[in-house]
Amino acid sequence: MKREIELLAPGGDIDAIKAAILAGADAIYCGLDRFNARNRAANITFNDLQGILHLAHKNSCEIFLTLNILIVENEIPSLIALLNKLINTSIDGIIVQDLGLFYLLSNYFQGLKIHASTQLTTHNEGQIRFLSKLNSRRINLSRELNIQEIKALTAVAHQYDILTEVFVHGSYCISFSGICYMSSVQGGNSGNRGRCSQPCRDRYHITQEGKEYPLNLKDNSAWFDLQELSDAGVDSLKIEGRIKKSDYVYTVVDSWRKRLHGFYHRNEIVDDNGDLYKVFNRDFSNGFLKGVIHRDMFISNPRNHSVQHLAEVHTSGTGSSIENDQIAFYEEKEAIKAFIANKIQQINASRVPVIVTLSGEAGAPLKVTVDTPDSSFVVLSEVHLEKFGTEALNYEMAIKRFKAINNTQYYIGELRFDNFQNDVYLPFKELTSLKNRILFILNGSKAMIPPIGTPMLVRPVRKAINPHLSVLISSEKDLHLCDNTTADIYFELPGCLKDGCSELIELFIKNKRLNPWFQSVIIGEDYTAAVEFLQKVQPKLIVTNNTGIAFEASRIGIDWIAGPFLNMVNSFSLKCLKDYLNCSGAFISNEINKVQIQGIQPPEDFKLYYSIYHPIVLMTSRQCLFQQVTGCEKNKIDDSCISCENSSSITNLKGETFMIDKTRGNYHNIFNELNFLNTDIVTDIPDVFSGFLIDLRDIKSGTRNVMDKSGMIQLFESLLNGDPGSKDRLNQIIHSSTNVQYKKGI
Repeated sequence: MKREIELLAPGGDIDAIKAAILAGADAIYCGLDRFNARNRAANITFNDLQGILHLAHKNSCEIFLTLNILIVENEIPSLIALLNKLINTSIDGIIVQDLGLFYLLSNYFQGLKIHASTQLTTHNEGQIRFLSKLNSRRINLSRELNIQEIKALTAVAHQYDILTEVFVHGSYCISFSGICYMSSVQGGNSGNRGRCSQPCRDRYHITQEGKEYPLNLKDNSAWFDLQELSDAGVDSLKIEGRIKKSDYVYTVVDSWRKRLHGFYHRNEIVDDNGDLYKVFNRDFSNGFLKGVIHRDMFISNPRNHSVQHLAEVHTSGTGSSIENDQIAFYEEKEAIKAFIANKIQQINASRVPVIVTLSGEAGAPLKVTVDTPDSSFVVLSEVHLEKFGTEALNYEMAIKRFKAINNTQYYIGELRFDNFQNDVYLPFKELTSLKNRILFILNGSKAMIPPIGTPMLVRPVRKAINPHLSVLISSEKDLHLCDNTTADIYFELPGCLKDGCSELIELFIKNKRLNPWFQSVIIGEDYTAAVEFLQKVQPKLIVTNNTGIAFEASRIGIDWIAGPFLNMVNSFSLKCLKDYLNCSGAFISNEINKVQIQGIQPPEDFKLYYSIYHPIVLMTSRQCLFQQVTGCEKNKIDDSCISCENSSSITNLKGETFMIDKTRGNYHNIFNELNFLNTDIVTDIPDVFSGFLIDLRDIKSGTRNVMDKSGMIQLFESLLNGDPGSKDRLNQIIHSSTNVQYKKGI
């Protein structure tokens, strides 16, 4: 018999969750009204969750809770309060992005199973090994990976008893998840906080290629790739859509359930995917999964493609017949909605009422009978009821002592006294013991875990710090800067390392002052090349934005600093990096504001860094961004594209311009029109940062300066040395910049 793959469905609200259960989902991922990456979904309350758990488990369906956003420092107490409640539920997994939350779960809430969110952009084996150290039980792999890359990573994951998930249906992001800041910079709505406003799907001024929606991808569909996914060993097929309605969820899950049933039990795969076109879609592509990243992955607009698809199917029809088909289509949709709504109304996702009956008399134990709709059990007090005591046992006392039942999947629907002698007494601690025994049984014979307070980190004594300047370059023509400054010089390595690895090794061995700077995305053979680079160069210090590289650096004893795209926003994330990967320091995320930064406390012997001047990366994409903008003679990306060097721009209807940049050996990037400049932080938050970074790579933007790079370095060094005129001078020579993220935060 074939190994059956889990079908994992979205649940944005209670009706969608019910629809997924009715359609045959094996598991559902859903979010509460806080701490999840789809705050545009209706989401659910904690009380809703308890009823949902009961309904789902009764139908052999697991529930995974999404807590997959970055957690800022002042939210930690509220997060701990929530985890104290979740630990005493039957939740089947917690989906996580923030490394601070990984740390808290691994150290204080080990009864909760940890799942690594797609927001972590997991795409190389080092990242899997790192997540294994953090006790991850499953990992959602990047949507940009092809089937061979998925197969290789799944094999590594299985070595560590980790399951893998792959998205098989729903929206594609054009950016690698977790490192997209377009919505954050443009409107203050961070994708890392579940607030993405999807500016990538906006309408733009018509490009040279004649496109108005140049960043708009079709939806993801692996409908025709089930055999390959099974062969790759994937454990879970995940459907995107927590902001979709119940009819969408039911239709998609039902379609995939039937497809899987045929695959496993009738040894057949049905090719007809017509039902998927009857709900919202932007047409479908499996380009990333096939490793064929081509022009046809784009679509002309972000609206529902259903009716257009119907017209394409009936291209030979007359006008009247097409119109009749459309009317029939809408009537069918309404009938489907009514059918699903009716089915949903017939099942209950509320918490379950229990009847608690007390009986007994003086000289005998108190008998408590608990009746649920499905079972009944009895607990007896270990001491007898007495005729004398502090307070007679009555209705009010019993309700007060047993009210914790209302925090479970159950609630006290009725409290009865049956054959009960009045004016009898039982010690309070015995009533508490009875309550705990009842909760143990109702909780699936799982002991209730007492709450913990917010863990207190050891806060180092703040000392005066003279911050040091660091400089980022990416071109050999800038190597002369090493001779003109005492600043630390970091050289950015390309994301695609395999072709030029030997030359880069030679460059770093020859130039000892260079420190490697690793990018966020390093896939497959490029990761292998990066590991070879570390082993042969043995640098004294690196900055990495990729936890896979961090894992390898830690393993071979190389000192490393967490880069700004690892999204460090709270003290526990820093503690996580130090304790699990021997990290020596970290850049604080540029997404957070002054107040949010001030709350962060580093561990002992741990340094903090901040980038005060840089071009702002809005997104990084594995897709070619020039196809829809300036055009390209190629229809798809091939091996020669790694050498491409090109740039262009797009402008939205608000007049905001974004710069598209492709450099040799790198993926496509979109940059903000204006560079980030924040000189205020040097004096706003003194004696916190050991170093400040300026990024002097040759990235085209709308920001202009009238000074060469050596002069820029000297002027920033003067700023850090307290020269009172340096700040004004910098603002004079750097024309048009922004520090909006420092003001707004997340």
